[in-house]
Amino acid sequence: MKKLNKEFWEQKYEKGEMGWDIGTISTPLKEYIDQLTDKNLKILIPGAGNAYELHYLIEKGFPNVFVIDIARQPLENIKKRIPNFPEHQLLEGNFFDLAVNNFDLILEQTFFCALDPSLRTGYVKKIKQLLQPNGKLAGLLFNFPLTESGPPFGGSISEYKNLFQGHFNIKTLESAYNSIKPRADKELFFIFESK
Repeated sequence: MKKLNKEFWEQKYEKGEMGWDIGTISTPLKEYIDQLTDKNLKILIPGAGNAYELHYLIEKGFPNVFVIDIARQPLENIKKRIPNFPEHQLLEGNFFDLAVNNFDLILEQTFFCALDPSLRTGYVKKIKQLLQPNGKLAGLLFNFPLTESGPPFGGSISEYKNLFQGHFNIKTLESAYNSIKPRADKELFFIFESK
């Protein structure tokens, strides 16, 4: 198993090995954001990378968005693209050490699948800790067999249900009908509400 630490991710950016980066917000997340009406939601994008979701949220009038990434380069990229973005909402560090909390919504886009699978139980507990009561975790999870050859690491509906249902009400967990072509039939769109 590769050591998926800060150095690993920094090297990915340095070498331009960012196969997960599609250069824009993914269609499922865009359409989910489009139906959000409360512009005051406190939102977190963990493992944000270049955070095209952030750019879209800002354009749509959501000022209270935080991003965290373990690698510095994507955060520098965000600063260049959105120079007026508040510095205190741009966080460099390990997601599991994040102290900011009381989020209404956490958006998941390729972060969960990039974590070593041994961290998945810890991810679920940390997400629950970061959310307000009845807060939501929403986004995409990969739907292909879990192997050691990642990242990305896959999983299945049954695995995700077993992992999350102790801490979350599963509102939606289904094949994403609007994935980008390379990810068609490999993504699950989900909305989980904190219990």
